[in-house]
Amino acid sequence: MRRPARLALLGILAMGTLVSCAEEPGTSDSGGGVGKVAFLMPDLASTRYEQYDAPLFKKRMRALCQECGVIYQNADSDASLQQQQANSAMAQGAKVIVLDPVDSDSASTIVQTAHSQGVKVIAYDRPVSRKPADFYVSFDNEAIGESIGRSLVEHLEKTGAKGGLLQVNGSPTDAAAGLIKKGIHKAVDDSGFDLLAEYDTPDWSPEKAQQWVSGQIAQYPGGIAGVVAANDGTGGGAIAAFKGAEVKVPPVTGNDAELAAVQRVVSGDQYNTIDKPIKTVAEAAAEAAHQLMEGETPKADSTLFDTPSQLFEPTVVTRENLKEVVFGPDGVLEAEDVCTRVYADDCRRLGIE
Repeated sequence: MRRPARLALLGILAMGTLVSCAEEPGTSDSGGGVGKVAFLMPDLASTRYEQYDAPLFKKRMRALCQECGVIYQNADSDASLQQQQANSAMAQGAKVIVLDPVDSDSASTIVQTAHSQGVKVIAYDRPVSRKPADFYVSFDNEAIGESIGRSLVEHLEKTGAKGGLLQVNGSPTDAAAGLIKKGIHKAVDDSGFDLLAEYDTPDWSPEKAQQWVSGQIAQYPGGIAGVVAANDGTGGGAIAAFKGAEVKVPPVTGNDAELAAVQRVVSGDQYNTIDKPIKTVAEAAAEAAHQLMEGETPKADSTLFDTPSQLFEPTVVTRENLKEVVFGPDGVLEAEDVCTRVYADDCRRLGIE
């Protein structure tokens, strides 16, 4: 097997990134000033929050308001902890909470408590499903699911693949995961490829996705044509399952364009991922937070979950367009980060230097 230990090290690498981005695991405070904004993220399983979202949000907030403080915390998939973090942020004087909920339903309590104290809430990435926030900034999650699913189906048709599909969804407590799931079904249900089984992955856990896919490999030996995974973590778990079983890895999807996933796309281990304009979305959230602090109303382009919303379009990334999309002017990764010694030859073949 090639690079059998990579995915086993995912959690260690994520924690290494975490230490470099925050004063304590999942926690930082960039100062006080005339007002404070809380930026509360949901988990450490997806490395994007520590690598991209939080630093980009903080940078934009500093540009908009040098005297404004940012309280950043990550709940590490614990909804109760996120509630405590929100309460703590309000006690510290946060006037706006930018919230990516661990649990889209229970986060309604955070919104209700905040509103009772005159604090505004911006739902970020994942919606709050039972209590409208003041604003919602995200990607079009249903479009993400449909895009990765359709991209996979078209590839399987083009290559004459035989067999059925596995669908690895995100967390059942995440409303955004439900939208991605809905989009995937739009793409695969009438595709001509049987849906062998699907799984809602608790906490988006790569390890739990790997365990489930391992069971399906045993149940459908040689019969799995592809795997539609809802994000890069679950996709990485699926790939690890096939490698662990020492069988050929079929095309597997992803979503988030995390560093490890981009490297898997470069090497051919992962078929696609979704490049999200994280810089654009993080900055949009900062701008909306600043507007709310100033008593202004952010401009919405749609309404979702009864919340004024600003939704951004994602881009499917495969080996064919990876160089242009990921390393273009709006990309957040550098070639030197991706093209380490293990991936140098594959990068050169794709013209990435």
